[in-house]
Amino acid sequence: MICTLAILIYDEQMFLKDTKELESMDVKDIRKMIVEKLESVKDPEFDYNIVELGLIYEIRLDLDRSYGYIKMTLTTPFCPYGNSIINEVNQKLQEIQEIEYIDLDIVFEPEWKPDYMEENPKEKLIETGVFKSTNS
Repeated sequence: MICTLAILIYDEQMFLKDTKELESMDVKDIRKMIVEKLESVKDPEFDYNIVELGLIYEIRLDLDRSYGYIKMTLTTPFCPYGNSIINEVNQKLQEIQEIEYIDLDIVFEPEWKPDYMEENPKEKLIETGVFKSTNS
């Protein structure tokens, strides 16, 4: 992965893992496992996890090929914690032994908006004045 602080250029990276039997697991189980790993990654700027913040756009799995694809974003291309968030996500994904390869794709289209957040953190950030309410 190539990542610079100024522009956060992302080069797709694959993680090779030990091959494991997938017989007893299905897509739903592995997807849940991935989401749980991603929920453990917090954006230090907001103190909410990246799933709550709506930074995960897509999770695709192909168990026949032992392959996963995750598309995510950051709150801004110049996120001061971007590199550490991406590194932590990569570390968490490497812990998932049930998938041999996982591609992590960092995108900035569509641009992240507070509307993508789950309701609870969004309400708390509006209450504290971090975001303005979109309701009139």
